[in-house]
Amino acid sequence: MSFFEKAWFPGAREWLGRRAHGRVLEIAVGTGRNLPHYRPGVTVTGVDLSTAMLAIARQRAADLGLAAELREADAERLPFADASFDTVVCALSLCSIPRPDTAIAEMFRVLVPGGQVLLVDHVASTWLPLRAAQRLFEQITVRTAGEHFTRRQLPLVQAAGFRIEEAERLKAGTVERIRARKPAAGGA
Repeated sequence: MSFFEKAWFPGAREWLGRRAHGRVLEIAVGTGRNLPHYRPGVTVTGVDLSTAMLAIARQRAADLGLAAELREADAERLPFADASFDTVVCALSLCSIPRPDTAIAEMFRVLVPGGQVLLVDHVASTWLPLRAAQRLFEQITVRTAGEHFTRRQLPLVQAAGFRIEEAERLKAGTVERIRARKPAAGGA
């Protein structure tokens, strides 16, 4: 994973960490690879479906001296009250969440008005030959691991009601970074 990240997603975790603030919810925290990149002063809550990965994330947080609440939960049914977080982070995970639209709607629900969502994921390439290869590769990965290479999160984020503040595509359009905001109370 480290080689793949360095080659295909350089700086992605740092990009997320620099932008996250306040009460942060990380969806699909996994083994906690984002934890070292959060700035001092943030409060991190992480959720994941894998208890084994959460155990590694807990150890990583302890090694960093970071008090993070890490718990088993489903991104499509978050166990938090409405308006509980200032920032929601999701890195390299919407590609494998069965219903990404439902997960994004949950992110919207748990954000305070004016809160932000930060997403990094691989998406369908803007270069047709590479996109065709992704579609072929997906014939295997969707069946074996639930991994989609041609999904695009930006339209789902917009449909959920977020205002896009920053969106960029890198690596022949196969990597997308999104920073979007839940409208403040009253739509301001």
